[in-house]
This record gives sequence, C-alpha cells and structure tokens, in this order.
Amino acid sequence: MERIYATYWLETGDDPAHAAEVIAGEQSSGTFVALPTETPELKARAGARVEQLEVLGHSAQPSLPTPVSAPSGRYTQARLTLSWPLANLGPCLPTLMATIAGNLYELRCVTGLRLTDLQLPPAFAQAYPGPAFGVNGTRRLSGVAHGPLIGTIIKPSVGLSVAETAQQVQLLVDGGIDFIKDDELQADGPACPFDERVRAVMRVVRAAADRLGRQPMVAFNLTGNLDQMKRRHDLVLAEGGTCVMACLNSIGLVGLTELRRHAQLPIHAHRAGWGYLSRAPQLGFDYAPWQKIWRLAGADHLHVNGLRNKFSEADDSVMAAARAVLAPVMDSAPMTAMPVFSSGQTGLQAQDTFTGLGSADLIHTAGGGIFGHPGGVAAGVQSFRDAWQAAQEGVALSQAARQSPALAQALGFWR
Repeated sequence: MERIYATYWLETGDDPAHAAEVIAGEQSSGTFVALPTETPELKARAGARVEQLEVLGHSAQPSLPTPVSAPSGRYTQARLTLSWPLANLGPCLPTLMATIAGNLYELRCVTGLRLTDLQLPPAFAQAYPGPAFGVNGTRRLSGVAHGPLIGTIIKPSVGLSVAETAQQVQLLVDGGIDFIKDDELQADGPACPFDERVRAVMRVVRAAADRLGRQPMVAFNLTGNLDQMKRRHDLVLAEGGTCVMACLNSIGLVGLTELRRHAQLPIHAHRAGWGYLSRAPQLGFDYAPWQKIWRLAGADHLHVNGLRNKFSEADDSVMAAARAVLAPVMDSAPMTAMPVFSSGQTGLQAQDTFTGLGSADLIHTAGGGIFGHPGGVAAGVQSFRDAWQAAQEGVALSQAARQSPALAQALGFWR
C-alpha cells in the first residue's frame, strides 16, 4: 500500500506516545471519542500510523499557549513521523495539506509542532506535472546558458507610474540585466495598471532583444483571481513576454495548480507571507516540505531569501532552502526549480552563495544593490555581474575590483 510520510518536531505536556496517537487519530479515522463505526478493520485500513517517535528533550514551560498544563510539570520535545495510506485522499494537494498540516496544530496536547519533512508516493508526480520550465527552460528563454541570472526588482516597489516603470526597465536592459521582476506589492493597482504596464515594459524589452540578440526575462506579477490571472498571462504571452509571477500564499494551491495548467510561460513563485508560517521555530513549517508541495503544483522559480538578508532568517536556513529547491521532489520525478535569492542582496554575497549552494543554477536579485550604485544602474548591473564572475573563478572581490571600475566603486557603498 502506498503511503505518505510526514515528520514533525513535536512538543507536548502529555505522554508523547499518547499525544502521537491522538494526532494520528485526529488526522485520519479517529475523533475525540471512540465510535462503533471506527472498527478495527477500518482503522487498520485508513488510520494514520505512528512510524517513529524519538524523545529529544524536556522543558519546564510550553512553547505555545495552552489551556491545559502538563500534569507532570514538564513538556517533552520529540521527533514524530506519521504515515497515511494514499487511499485516504488520493494524490490531491489541497487534501494533502489538510491532512499533514490541518487540525493537528490546534490539539490541546500539542504545545509545539513543526513539519520538517515530507515523503510522497509517485502517484503525486503522475497527478501533478510540476514545473514546466525549471532551470533549463529558464536558461533557454533568458539566453543565459551559464552562471546565475543577474536580476533585480522594480524599485520603488510601489508609487511609480507605468511610464516611470518602463523608464526603470530601460535603464536595466541597457545595463545588461538578465532578469527583472515586479515587487509582490505591485500587481494591478490603479496607479500602475497591469495591462498598461505590460505593454509599456514589453516595448522596451522587445527593442532591447533586437539589439542584444537575447531577451531579458521580466516576471510580471499577475496575482489575482483565476480569471484575472489567466487573462493577464495571455496578455504577457501575446506581448512576447517570457515569465509571469504569482504570490503563493495569496492565490493558494488551487490558484497555482490552475495557473500551471493554463500557462505557457515560467511561473515565478513568490513566498510573501512565509514568515507567518515559519518564523516561530516551534510552529509551522520547515521550507523543504513546504516548497515540495508548490513545486508539484507548478512553480518554476521559488524565493529562498538571501544570505545576510534584511529579514530574520539565518544563513544556514537560507542555504538549506535553496538546496531543497534544487533537490528532486522524489526519485522518480526530479522537478527541479530555480532558487531565487533576494532581500538586501549585493555582490558581497555572491561568493558565499555560490559556495554554499555548490551551483550557479539560481537567480540572484538585488534592488538597492543595483539601483543605488553611485555610477548608475548600468554600473550596478556590471558590478553585480563582475562579483559573480569572481566568485565562480575563485577570485577575491578586492582583486577582481582592480579590473572592474564598477565593482571597485560598488565596494565603497555595498554594506
């Protein structure tokens, strides 16, 4: 029988073995009282199983507020692995999410819970096609065969008109940028409507492609309802665009799945809101299992934050997230997507990013790190590119800067 396996960090004031059984029952065939219809045969066929329970430690206080104090006065932390028969739900991502990350977070016996790993049977890969483009398709459409895609985000995030946005894009493509994305805050606001923005930006991009012999990739943020997203995708396609962007936590699994079915362009997936799912270490998700679900749903690019970022995430967590995006979803279905590094990035992070990932299959975006260059946007793009070339060649930035005026100048303002 094919089964789904999920591993959790669990904290409980109850006996951990009893808490594990409560969780297994709640997330499968059981409820808060014994029912005659939950026969031994049904439970053996449909019940979740406790596959592993390893006690890790104890504490005197619960990690999360709880209405019931631990009878023993202590709280136990454990590693818990549960499994479910695929027959309970079939290869359905929304029901999978309800199964592995549903009511179990709310149980009284749970004072801390975090999903840390997820293993899925091949049926999910048969039901969901995963990324249509991934690394290879992104490289083909952007014309960047080797090294990272050097990218940026339109800044300021909001407040620019359509014409001003197109002017920013003009500076970037003239400066040799590989990848440009809308900010997650800019989709179809009245001050910068989506349709007008796409048409104005693509006029600039098409002209640049004629000069450069390749077309910089622009990820237009089409986040909206299903009909809006499909129509916006079709406009980008008609205008010759090569990428669309969506905010995952805004559109949901159904939104991304249906967009993937419709799309003929790579989907740049933004994780806006990730902090409310992950920032408390005793609650929520690790990135590795979370991104696996979204890759199955069709994400071609996935944000992973960046080293020494402006947010709260530690560098080891960022690199673990990026490596997860490049790892296979399962042995039979690699479905690799492209990790996207962002958040307060400059060329100073290039070497450590390259070393930590062990690959240049990535998009590295810098907003202020490019737009803030004292020599202008073109110098900002060049300095970022030169920093990455130095990283790949194992050359120190200070040495590389002797041959690159743009990089030398950047080292004076990058922080």
